[in-house]
Amino acid sequence: MGAWPRTWWWLQLQGDPQPKTTATRFWSLCWLVLGAWRGLLASACPTACTCSPERIWCSETTASLVSFPVLRGRSEREKVTDIYIANQRNFESINEQDVGLYIGLKNLTVVDSGLKFVSRQAFLKNTNLQYINFSRNKLSSLPRKSFRHLNLTDLILEGNPFKCSCDIMWIKIFQETKNPKKETQDFYCMNDNNKRISLMEKPVPNCGLPSVKLNTHNLTILEGKSVTLYCNATGTPSPTISWVFNNIISKHESDANKNPASLTIKNVSSNDSGAQISCVAENSMGEDQASVDLTVFFAPSITFLEVPYPDHHWCIPFSVRGNPQPVLTWLYNGAKLNESDYIWTKIHAVNQTEYHGCLQLDNPTHVNNGNYTLVAHNQYGKDEASISAYFMEDPGGSSPFYEHIGYIEPEDYGTPTNDFEDTTNNNNTVTSTDVSTGSEDSITVYVVVGIAALVCTGLVIMLIILKFGRHSKFGMKGPSSVISNDDDSASPLHHISNGSNTPSSSEGGPDAVIIGMTKIPVIENPQYFGITNSQLKPDTY
Repeated sequence: MGAWPRTWWWLQLQGDPQPKTTATRFWSLCWLVLGAWRGLLASACPTACTCSPERIWCSETTASLVSFPVLRGRSEREKVTDIYIANQRNFESINEQDVGLYIGLKNLTVVDSGLKFVSRQAFLKNTNLQYINFSRNKLSSLPRKSFRHLNLTDLILEGNPFKCSCDIMWIKIFQETKNPKKETQDFYCMNDNNKRISLMEKPVPNCGLPSVKLNTHNLTILEGKSVTLYCNATGTPSPTISWVFNNIISKHESDANKNPASLTIKNVSSNDSGAQISCVAENSMGEDQASVDLTVFFAPSITFLEVPYPDHHWCIPFSVRGNPQPVLTWLYNGAKLNESDYIWTKIHAVNQTEYHGCLQLDNPTHVNNGNYTLVAHNQYGKDEASISAYFMEDPGGSSPFYEHIGYIEPEDYGTPTNDFEDTTNNNNTVTSTDVSTGSEDSITVYVVVGIAALVCTGLVIMLIILKFGRHSKFGMKGPSSVISNDDDSASPLHHISNGSNTPSSSEGGPDAVIIGMTKIPVIENPQYFGITNSQLKPDTY
């Protein structure tokens, strides 16, 4: 450090005592908090171990750890991912009460210790376990059930005095399954003569994995009937058999103490259709299972049918149950409805044996108002349901149908979206009437009436033009009303022709001018033309 920094630091400490006091208090507080944290962690950690937030390490040879290390705080236990125990000769057992507290545990190592016993449910709650190393302990057996639910990547068991029996053959199978392309670890067992035998070179004789076989691969039954399923299992040692199934509401009885085992379902319900039934056989070496799907046939049932609502097309919604899939037919006012491009049945969703869809109508009019009946049938029976549908008011007046049913126009239910895949019932042989005829006829009538009105208006306008367009600006008719040259301009007014369509020529005398349809008498001034001619005619010499 240079002279100037040293001087500045010395002045700060000597000349201004306040910064020194503040810094001292700050560092004192930090050391106090750190000491308290270490004290709390040390008090929670077992005396034979060293602890950090994510790890517990127990490896001191002078320590006397006799049980699984347990932290006091729950939050501290849940953070632990690694536990390492070594050189603990008095540590003999692992049970679910202790190791089950560490739900976040991923790696567990117990080596060079006195471990003899592992409970069957020891790791029931440790679903995150990936790595286990139990090398060089005193294990003579190890139950497979302790590990079957875990997704382990490594299970190391070298250096344990296992007893040669079928109970440890699962370890060999596990090693071969997890590392099919890698060299598996070699471990040994002790026979009755206390001789060490390599399980990789000489497996234990008379040991075999279970094998399961059901009496049928297609379990089909009619609703209301009863059925019995049989399961035969083989293996050495003799496997135990159990039935596994979900969501079966019908009464059932099982007998798993015999081989073959049996399962009887009585008065089968249609709601059980699609359920999966499994037979599981297990022994100390492993397990096997076989499954079958339960299929229940039953007559159709219409569970939902409602009045139509406007969607992309008008929709009459329905839901139908049945197995096999029912064939759907529609009746309109009691007559069969033929489907077409304007009205058709569309299935939107299928749930096991239930079908949800619409009778869709493209731009229906008043001619489509009426009673609609849905008929669903298969080989086991049929069902039908009806609704009254109203789409548009009859433009020709009230309909006896409306008066009969007292129908009130439904409210707008909104526009629900149809995001389902188009699964139109292709087996449905029905078709529907063409609903576009009424709409097209109405449009044609409106067009014809409009054209006729337009033609009449044009004729009236033309007559008005012909009536008043023939008159001159001053209301005088005939070609003579136009002055064509200079000589004509000096002619007396009584020389103007009155035309052929004037009033009687006897009115007003011969000297009259017709303005419009009225003849007005005119009195000439003899001097007018004389003066005019003399003024306009130039002097000639």
